[in-house]
This record gives sequence, structure tokens and C-alpha cells, in this order.
Amino acid sequence: MEALFILIVVIVVALAFDFTNGFHDTGNAMATSIATGALKPRVAVGLSAVLNLVGAFLSIQVALTVTNKIIDIQGDSGAPISSLMGIPILTIILAGLVGGILWNLATWLFGLPSSSSHALFGGLMGAAIAALGWGGVKWDGVITSIILPALFAPVIAALVAAIGTRLVYKITQSLEPAGRDKGFRWGQIGSASLVSLAHGTGDAQKTMGVITLALIAYGSWTSTDSIPLWVKIACALAIATGTYIGGWRVIRTLGKGLVEIEAPQGMAAETASAAAILTSSHLGMALSTTHVATGSILGTGLGKKGAEVRWGVAGRMVVAWVITLPAAGLVGALCWLIAHALGPNVGTAIVLALLIAAASFMFVRSRRTAVNPDNVNSEWEGGLAPGEKAAHAFTENPAKAA
Repeated sequence: MEALFILIVVIVVALAFDFTNGFHDTGNAMATSIATGALKPRVAVGLSAVLNLVGAFLSIQVALTVTNKIIDIQGDSGAPISSLMGIPILTIILAGLVGGILWNLATWLFGLPSSSSHALFGGLMGAAIAALGWGGVKWDGVITSIILPALFAPVIAALVAAIGTRLVYKITQSLEPAGRDKGFRWGQIGSASLVSLAHGTGDAQKTMGVITLALIAYGSWTSTDSIPLWVKIACALAIATGTYIGGWRVIRTLGKGLVEIEAPQGMAAETASAAAILTSSHLGMALSTTHVATGSILGTGLGKKGAEVRWGVAGRMVVAWVITLPAAGLVGALCWLIAHALGPNVGTAIVLALLIAAASFMFVRSRRTAVNPDNVNSEWEGGLAPGEKAAHAFTENPAKAA
């Protein structure tokens, strides 16, 4: 009964993570379309939600990466397989999910587009190290499927977007800006839709992999090469619902904080992002869509002559990226220690209560400087950091349009 209770909590918390993943990463697909006026804010998040839902069913390669390449459940760490199954692994997964959720919420509160994927992986790795030692993590899988893509993907996306932006402006230089931008706004609807579809093929699968890992640990699923259908459906619905909520704080930073984007830039950024994400999903690499989307947006600033790139904002985002894995890992490790020290049932209940309390605090804190569809496109106040300061500045004058 103890294992069943923890399994149920793990599944609920995993779907909660998937929900936060949805609203945290909506901006990856729709921020530029909202910023250029190609799509109205509510229409954009609705379209993105539907396509995330569809995309979740297109592949399982990333889900299998999470199931097989992060935590050592086959006993390679040297511990007996029996000791790695059941309650120990379930507790590790729960602790890792809590680390991922809290990092997602903290970065959302400050409007920082950090990686939900790395938050999840960091939490799982931290909990596994606390429970099993350094051998509890499959470091070869972490390096090849997580670390290397994180280093190269933003750079490649930026280069592709920069080249695409330069070519687009060169080809259309004889056109009137108004007519040119109108055509590219229509194009953005298609390219942003493709990013949303790609996001579903990658990010929804990560939670599928986590739940499948929990089912394997519990003993109700044995295959490491497939995902239960009900898990696919539940994760697809969770990420789609979160996407529809709209992570307006992050959307604002990506759409207005990095570069003042025009429609041609927006389409170039979205096309580069979609290509990178779909390729990585096909190869089973757990790529961060946030890293790709941010790299693409920065690339459009580099590709357009005279464009202003706010390197201070970009620098703060990079700092958040660097500390995501260790920060979420520390939370995951701490949660595992609490659960382990207090026993399966009591420890699980305490960790769940701490998660609810911390999430509630951050939600209430966010309401003081609310970001919503009405002010998400307000002018970016120069010199202000993303998050609370910038949110406060434009919330004071929400009628001021971009």
C-alpha cells in the first residue's frame, strides 16, 4: 500500500509538472507572433495548446530517453536491482519532480525563460545522487542527450535564424515595410504552429517518460521500449491545459525583452526553432525548447542590421540556464532526504505539502505584479530586469501599447 500511495502521488505531481511545463514554455512558440501582432494573445495560446496536444502523440523517442538514460534502474551503479525498484525509485522520482516544478515556478515568477527540461533532469539527478550516490545517474546518457545538445542547440539555432533573417530582408528590401510585414505575419501563423507541434513532440514526452519510469519501479509496467496509452493521453492533456493558461511573464520577456521583433524576424526565428526541435525529437535528444527559441530570437537580432539586442537580459537568462541543473538538483536531493528520513507515507505527504505551500506562495506573489494578455505587449522599460521590476513598470501603465 505504501508503494501504491507514492505511485499515485508521483503521477499527480508528474502531471502538475507537465502543466507548469506547458505555461512556462508557451512563449517558445508564440512570443514572437504575439509581439508582432500576427496573433492575438488568447488566440495564440489556444492554437498552441491544440498543437501541443497533437504533437504529444507523434513520437516517443524523447520519452524513452527519459525512461532509460537518466536514472540507473537496471543496476549499473552496483546496487542490487531489487534495492533500486519500488519505493526507493518512486521516492527519487517524486523528489526530482518537486525540484523541477519549483524551479519552473521560480523562473516564471521572474519572467526568465529557463529550461523546463533541465529543471526536471536536474531534480531527478539530484535526488538519484542523494539516494544512490554518483553511480545512480547514467552520466553517458546525460552528456550525450542533455549536456551536449544544450551547448550546441542555441548556437546553431541563432546562426540559422541570423542567416535566415539577413536573407529575408535582402530579398524583400524593395517592398514597402507595411505590405511586407503583413505577408510575414500570415507566415508566422504557420511557423509558430510548427513550433508548437514540435514542442509537443518533445516536452510532453518527458513527463511520459517519468511516469513510465515510475510504473516500471512499481512493477505494473515492464517495457522500456513503449509508453502506456493512458500515460500519453494524460500528459498530452496536461501540457495542453498549461499551454492554454499562458505563461505571460515568460512570453513578455521572449517577445519584448530580447529584441524588438518585426514580422520577418519572427518567422525566421520560429522556422529555425521548429527545425531544430523536430530534428532533436526524431533523434531522441531531450533538447530544451527554451534554449532553441531564445537562440533563434537572438539570431534575428544579429541578422537584422541596426537591430537592438538587449544583452543584459540575455546574460541573466544564460545565468539561469547554467544554474538550472544544480539548483533543481539541490531541491530534488533535499526532498529525497526529507522523504527518506520520515518514512515512505509521512515523508511523501510532507514533501507534497511543501510543494503545495511553495507553489501557492509564488502564485500569490506573482499577483502583485500581474502580467496578462492586456499588458504582455507593453513597451519594455529600458534598463529594467525581466520579471517583477519590468512587470511592475508596465503594470502601472497597462494602456501604454507596444
